[in-house]
Amino acid sequence: MSRYLKEPAFQHDYTPKTGVLLINLGTPDAPTGKALRPYLKQFLSDPRVVEIPRALWWLILNGIILNTRPRKSAEKYASIWGKDGSPLLTHTQKQAKLLRGYLGERGHQHLVVDFAMRYGSPSVEQVITNMRSQGVERLLVVPLYPQYAASSSATALDDVFRTLMRLRNMPELRTVRHFHDDPGYILALAEQVRTHWQQHGRADKLVMSFHGVPRFTLDKGDPYHCECQKTGRLLAEALDLSKDQYVVSFQSRFGRAEWLKPYTAEVLAQLGKSRTSRVDVICPGFVADCLETLEEMAMEGKETFLTHGGGEYRYIACLNDSPLWIAALADLVEKNLAGWAPLTSELPEQRLQRARSIGATR
Repeated sequence: MSRYLKEPAFQHDYTPKTGVLLINLGTPDAPTGKALRPYLKQFLSDPRVVEIPRALWWLILNGIILNTRPRKSAEKYASIWGKDGSPLLTHTQKQAKLLRGYLGERGHQHLVVDFAMRYGSPSVEQVITNMRSQGVERLLVVPLYPQYAASSSATALDDVFRTLMRLRNMPELRTVRHFHDDPGYILALAEQVRTHWQQHGRADKLVMSFHGVPRFTLDKGDPYHCECQKTGRLLAEALDLSKDQYVVSFQSRFGRAEWLKPYTAEVLAQLGKSRTSRVDVICPGFVADCLETLEEMAMEGKETFLTHGGGEYRYIACLNDSPLWIAALADLVEKNLAGWAPLTSELPEQRLQRARSIGATR
C-alpha cells in the first residue's frame, strides 16, 4: 500500500476552498449481528476508548465480547432503527445539510460542508479525500461532542491527523476542542426543554444524563467531568432551576471499573423509590439522537424508573435539527473561521490566464 493517498489531479484554473468537517461517533450499517461485529471491533479496539493493556484486551475482545455482544447490540439497534436507517446517521446528515444552507445564507456559499463518522461509514479518510478533490485547502474540523473527552473528541481528531499524515499536499487545519459552555448551545438546549414543558407540562425533577467514562480518566487529567458539570449548571441557570430541581448523572457504564458518578440508572431507581410523580430526562452531551438516547434512556431508563415505583417518565429529544442549534453551530463555525482571509480573489479563468503567461500549465 502506498504511504500517501492519491492526490486529486492538479488544475491551475480551480478555486481553492475552505472546508468544514463535522465528525460524530458512528453507527453500524444495519441492525444485525453481522454488521455490528466489525463496527464494535473498530470501536472497542481504539486505545482511547479502552485503556487497558493491549494484549489482555485483545484476548477479551476477540475471545468473548465479539462473540456475544454483536447479537445483543443488534437487538437494541433494531428497536430504534428508522425507515431511513440509523437515527444518528440521518440526524448528522441533516445537520450538515442545514448548516451548509445556513452558512450559505450568511454569505459563505463557497464553503464545503460535510460530515464523517469516527467509526463506520462514511470514514474520516474517505470524506477528507473527497473534500480535497473539491479543492479544499483549508479545513475546520468540528467534533460533535460538546464536552471534551479523550475517548470522543480526541480520538476523532486522531483520525483526522492520521489521514493528514497520508496526504502529500496537506490542507491548513483548525480544530474545535469543545463547546460545552457556548451560549448558543446552552440557549438551544434550554429552548428544547422549554418547548417540551410547554407541550407536556413541567416535571418534578430534570435529569441531565451525560455519557459516562471511567473514573480514572478524571484523575489522569481528562476535563470531561468538569465540563459536563458546567453544562448542567449553565442549563439549570438558563431554566431558572434550583439545585433540588435537577441532577447531573452519567450513563452507559461498561465493565466492573468505577465510572463517573452518580450513575443515571441508580438515580432513576432512587427517584422511583422516592415515588417521584414525574421525571424528565435530557442528554446534553449528545447533539443527535442515537442508541444511547433512544434505547438506553428513552426505553431502559423509563423501565428502571417505573419498575422502582416512579410515576410519569418523559425523555426530551436531542437538539437534532433544532433551528437554534443549527444557528449555534453556524456561529461556532464562523467564530473558528475568523482570520482566515479569502484564499483567492481571482476567478478561475484569471488564474488559468496567469498560469499560461508564466508557462506553468501542464
